[in-house]
Amino acid sequence: MPFFYFYILLSKKNKKLYLGSTSNLNIRLKQHNSGTVAATKPNIPYNLIHFQGFVSKRDATGCEKYFKTTAGWRRLKKMLKDTLKNT
Repeated sequence: MPFFYFYILLSKKNKKLYLGSTSNLNIRLKQHNSGTVAATKPNIPYNLIHFQGFVSKRDATGCEKYFKTTAGWRRLKKMLKDTLKNT
């Protein structure tokens, strides 16, 4: 059964977060860190700091859309408080 993922990356360069979704987490992380993704290229390299797996692509993209809202960002910062504090 294929999985779809919502993920959060943290830039080692400037501590910026990037949120995305994909069907192959390993390949997508390599793409981000190789500079082939225009949105993340200026801030490489990245660490994967969170991911969630879903059996539905719609659920994964819906999760990504939620966390990109104001309420989602607030929740995300609470969820990852220790991770973000220790970077």
